Amino acid sequence: MGRGRVELKKIENKINRQVTFAKRRNGLLKKAYELSVLCEAEVALIIFSTRGKLYEFSSTSNTLKTLERYQKCSYGTLEVKQSGRDANEEKFYREYLKLKAKYESLQRYQRHLLGDELGPLNIDELEHLELQLDTSLKHIKSTRTQLMLDQLTDLQTKEKLWIEANKGLERKLEEIYAENNLQQSWGGGEQSGAYSQQHPQTQGFFQPLECNSTLQIGYDPASSSQITGVTSGQNISGIVPGWML
Repeated sequence: MGRGRVELKKIENKINRQVTFAKRRNGLLKKAYELSVLCEAEVALIIFSTRGKLYEFSSTSNTLKTLERYQKCSYGTLEVKQSGRDANEEKFYREYLKLKAKYESLQRYQRHLLGDELGPLNIDELEHLELQLDTSLKHIKSTRTQLMLDQLTDLQTKEKLWIEANKGLERKLEEIYAENNLQQSWGGGEQSGAYSQQHPQTQGFFQPLECNSTLQIGYDPASSSQITGVTSGQNISGIVPGWML
């Protein structure tokens, strides 16, 4: 069976702890020696026991040389980084001071434009400030005038569009009125034509009655036959038959 995995924690038993320290220390020194021989690496190992006893190993003749080399590599790089960081911080600080001075100058100039803190200014500075205000005022007036002209142009364009729209609506209304009047005139003509066509037809029903003007009293066979013929002819024409005296 293989050796079980040892849990990494402090060994409470003092004797066992000292035995383990001696074994692991010797193994660590052996590994350092093997590393220096196999890989030609410069190795320095320093160990202090719990009692303060020193154990060391160095692949060179002197451990201090290895420590000096280590110090140059580590702290030299830190010093270079620190110097570079200091240079960047100083650069940023100078830039901050420039921006701060510019910001304060702009604030002071703004207060001068508003008419505040004018006491420290001399005559030349006041004249320059007055010239700046006049120029700004002219620019504001010209901008306002141009804006009003643009608005007026827009309103005129809208007015033309509304006028054209109103004219179009008027033309449509006139067309609608003309169509309505034309339809009314056509309707009246058709009614009058229908009446004129019906009137001759009604006149055909009223026809004069043909009869003999000779007055006959009594019964006469010949006359009765004539009357029968007349009535039969009148039935054909649509006249109701009857006795004629």
